[in-house]
Formats: sequence, C-alpha cells, structure tokens
Amino acid sequence: MTDTCKKIFTAALLFSAAGSISLQAENTDSIFYRMDEIEVTASRIKTTLPNAVRITNIMTADEISAYPVQSVNDVLKYAAGVDVRQRGPMGAQTDVGVRGGNFEQVAILLDGTNICDPQTGHNSFDFPVDMSDIDHIEVLEGPAGRAYGSSSLMGAINIVTKTAARTSASAHAEGGSYGYSAGGVSASAVNKGWNNMLSVGYGRSDGYSRNKDGALNADFEYKKGFYKGGYSGDNLRINWHAGMSIKDWGSNTFYSAKYDDQFEHTLKTYTALQAETKIGGLHIHPSIWWNHSQDRFELIRGSETLFPFNYHRSNVIGAALNSWFDWKLGRTAIGLELKNENLVSGNLGEPLDNPIHIKGTERDYIYGLDRTNFSVILEHNITIGKFALSAGAVGVYNTWNGRDFGIYPGVDLSYKLTDKFKAFATYNTSLRLPSVTELYYSVGGYKADKHLKPEKLTSYDIGLRYTDYDGIQASVSLFYNHGADMIDWIMDLTLPQDQRHWESVNFTQVNSWGTEFKASFDFETLIPSQRLLRSADIAYSYISQDKIDVEGIQSRSTLEYLKHKAVAGVRFGICPNLTLGINCRYQDRAGTYTGTDGQVYDYEPYFLTDARLQWEKRNLTVFIEGNNLTDISYIDYGCVPQPGIWAIAGFAIKL
Repeated sequence: MTDTCKKIFTAALLFSAAGSISLQAENTDSIFYRMDEIEVTASRIKTTLPNAVRITNIMTADEISAYPVQSVNDVLKYAAGVDVRQRGPMGAQTDVGVRGGNFEQVAILLDGTNICDPQTGHNSFDFPVDMSDIDHIEVLEGPAGRAYGSSSLMGAINIVTKTAARTSASAHAEGGSYGYSAGGVSASAVNKGWNNMLSVGYGRSDGYSRNKDGALNADFEYKKGFYKGGYSGDNLRINWHAGMSIKDWGSNTFYSAKYDDQFEHTLKTYTALQAETKIGGLHIHPSIWWNHSQDRFELIRGSETLFPFNYHRSNVIGAALNSWFDWKLGRTAIGLELKNENLVSGNLGEPLDNPIHIKGTERDYIYGLDRTNFSVILEHNITIGKFALSAGAVGVYNTWNGRDFGIYPGVDLSYKLTDKFKAFATYNTSLRLPSVTELYYSVGGYKADKHLKPEKLTSYDIGLRYTDYDGIQASVSLFYNHGADMIDWIMDLTLPQDQRHWESVNFTQVNSWGTEFKASFDFETLIPSQRLLRSADIAYSYISQDKIDVEGIQSRSTLEYLKHKAVAGVRFGICPNLTLGINCRYQDRAGTYTGTDGQVYDYEPYFLTDARLQWEKRNLTVFIEGNNLTDISYIDYGCVPQPGIWAIAGFAIKL
C-alpha cells in the first residue's frame, strides 16, 4: 500500500469516528423523512429517491443552509464524486467536473432545464438564484443521455428551486474578509392554486490577490434576480421561471500564466415554461426554454492596445415533449427534444455573411456558429418482485459538421436484498459535442481545431445502497469508464518555451475506474438520549486513469483529475439554539501545471478545515463561518493560488 493510500485510509477511519457534513439546521428526523419524498430525475420518468434505480446524490436545503458556503459551487465541494476546481472564490468562477471528467462534460440544469452555454463550460455556474431559493441539488454521476441529453457525458447537476408554499418574505446580509459583502431579499405570494416567488441578490469583494503592479486582479461583483411562478390544478400543473445574472471579475491568471490582469464580464438570462397534464392514461410534459448569454473577456484589463477584447453572444432555444404511460408490462416513456444553439463572436466560429454590430462598441460580431440538435428518447421501466429495470436509448442528430444520427443505449438494474439493502448495476453510453471555444479559440497561446470529433463514453457501475430512514444511509459503488475521442487542451513540453501553445485535440481513448463510498448518520434519531452530537457523514472517492503519464505532454483536463477525495465533518448542538458544524476535505490531484515562472509543477495534495457557528431562534438566524481555518496554501487549477483564511458573518430573517 502506498503512503498516499495509507494517509487516505487513516483519514477515513478518523473521519468515521468524527462524523461528517452537517445534515440539517434543526430537526434531523425531517431530513430523512423528506428525502423519502423527494422526486429525482435520473431518467425520463420521475421517481422518489428510494425507488430510483441509479444512485443520485441529493443535497437538501437544510444541508445547504448548514454548510459554511455562500455559493452553489462551494456546496458541491462536499460531494465526493464532484471535482470543484475553483478559480475565483464565492462563485466568481469555478470549473466543475464529475468522476474525473472536466467542466465541459457535465450537464448543468436549473429546474430540469439545461443551461449549458455552447461557447464554453467555464461560466456554466452563473446561476441567477439566491442560495435561499434552492430546494435541493441533484448530482447524477455517470452518463445521463436518456435523462438530460447529449451534454451529460460524465454526469449532471440539477439545481431545483423552491416552490412557494405560503405568502412570506425574507432577507439576508453577510460580510467578511477581503472586502466581501453580500445580501439579498425575497418575497413570495400564494393564492389558491397560484404561487409566485421573486428574489434579488448582490455581492462583491476586493479579492485576495494583486497583480505585479499592485492592482486588484481577483475582485468580483455580481447582481442576480430570479422569478418563479406556477399554477397547480386538478389535472394540470404549470411552472415558469425567469432569471438574470450579471458578473464582473478580475480573472487573475485564469486563462494564461503570462498575463496577471485578465478580466471578464458576463450577462446571462434564463427563461423556461414547463407543464404537466394527463389525457386518459397518458401523462404529457411539454417544455420550452430560452437561454441568452453575453461575454466580454479582456486579456489585459481595461486595455485593447495589445489584445482586442473578445466578445461573444449566444442564444439557446429549445422545446421538448416528454410523455409516459402505464400498461401491463410496466411504464414506458417517450421524449422528443429540439434545441438550437446560435453564437456570434468577434473571434470564434465561421465568417458571417452579414456582420452584427456589438452594442456599445465600434466593432462587429464577424464570426459565428449555428447548430441544431434533435434527440428522441425511448425508455421503459418495469418492476418484478424485488427486481427493478430501467432500459432505453437516446437517438441524437446534430447539424454541425455533418454528423450522422447516433443511438446511445443504457440499462439500469436494481435488486432489493432486504427492505434496507439494494444492489444495483448500470450500463450507460453518451456523447458530447465540442464547445465553440474548443473548435475555434486560437488566440493568446491557444490553437483550436474546428474538425474535432464528438466525445463518446461507455460506463459500467455496480454497487450497494443501504437506506434506513431511522438514522443511517450509506452506499458503495465501483465504476469503469471507457472514453473515445476525448477532447482536451494539451501542450508539448518538448518544444522551446517560446514555441509552446495549448492545442485542442481528441486525446484518443481514456479508460478509468474508480470507487466511491458515502454514509450519513442522524444521531438525534440513533441516540435520542443525547443532544450534543446532531449528525455526521463521510464520503470518499478514488479514480485511476490509464493515461496518467504521457511523456512531454501537459494536459488541461484529461490528465488532470482528482485521484483521491475525502470529505467529512461533524455537527454539534451546543445548546438548544446554537449549533457548530466542522467540515474537512482532503484532495489529491493527478497532473501538472505551468507556473508564472514557466516551470512545470506537480499538483500538491491538501487538507482543508471549514466551520460554521449558527444561532437560530424563530425566524432569525445569525452565523459566523470560516473557510481554510488552518490557512493552507493550495492550488485547484493551473497557477491560480487560492485564498487563505476567509471569515464571514451574517444574518437571515424570515417574515
């Protein structure tokens, strides 16, 4: 056993004794009961969590409110199978991958609507929702083409917002290190079958670093607003939402180690309309959506003298019709989806016949790309005694690059060993089209290839799940992925330093295998005679790829992955209204990066400790939290150092 493995298993044993991530804010019984009722969307047919064939990691609103976090990105750091590669803190910018995959290979959804940007996955986490708007987060690991379409090569993350249950209002504010301040207000109105919710939020920070001239280069500012409405009748349910996110952030050395004063501005809007109805025995779920994005990147902040700013604008319009019906042999679902992706840019895509003026500038969008994706999904679910089977396929056709119609099948199987133990096995396939950046970005040390092929993945999973809603939940799984034509940005380190550049390529085949374990404990239910120890959980994941060392080649994603990740913590009830949560995270990443000095470095493993002290009484919550309490120096991505201790205090009030 290697020294690293010994450290991991030792840490795991210690974490088991200490406990883990807090599960709730007040009553743990409600968490386990509510988890039983949550609908998950790991297939085209929604089902409750205990009946789901595949394992879906659910992070509830009560869990989220107890974490020492201020963004969705930070919440996902506590999911063992998720790789959160932070560039800017507090959600300024983060690349999120699943099971060794990169940020382009994960479908990001808001209330089940895909909000991935065809330009790049770097900005996929520009959510318009406030943290208090979130009901739960679903993390599905492994290909999810049948549920979420062709962008879900390695998995999917679905942010599910709350539906207003009563007329109310709330507000929160917080502030802390590095000039950080943030706040938001929300209000909801409910009348008979109608519900409406509106929230707005604002945040900013000076950032934790400076460029070589002493100016800010990790500062950020965001504004966001979100509206959700709905109607529920006897045989009809309608939901709609509209949101906006505006972000500005100093991009440090995010995209190039040669420039330490990069800057980016994004504006994103999201709209969607979904409905559910029933005609006889046929359940019909139509939906339409429109996502709009604008991006301005400045390689040298505020100056176009040497490098013109990069401007991009994308529009994604989609419509889907999902349906299902029951018959003698089980439940069958049929789905159709049509999605158009249109991007215009100052430097990405094919030349436009008619340039489009860039508002507020003297320049035009002179390049662009337009592609349409059509998917048809067929799925069948059947339960026979203790066996449950979900099988189907997604057929995909895209107008880009003359691709043929492809079919990607999948099968999920589970067997109830006892009332609490369930074994499962899955086989799933999927594909992903290259982003426009991967196809065309050839600026500032990058060289793209517009003839890239789509990525393809075949995945196998086996595992065991234990569910006891009286206090314990646990699962263990083993997976194997076979990837073909995997896309990556690579650099040939054998070239002289002044000739090196990043090049997008289909990095042949990549095979990986891994294992994951997680367990949660509700000690208020397990040991009701004590009130000190509230809850705990532990999670650990291990991944190994067969392309670990490629001599002379540095990778941006395929060869960089989390080999080991362990998360754990414990939550204490200090007194009736005061709780303390302590969270720990260990990460060991494979791969190398080039520093600002041009030298190549290995990623170093690190161990972080976070904590949150929270007082609650009636409708008032007051908290103080700290991240990286031991002031560890660490790097998640490239040559971007992460902040040391970051302390925040704040309050929230509900009316």
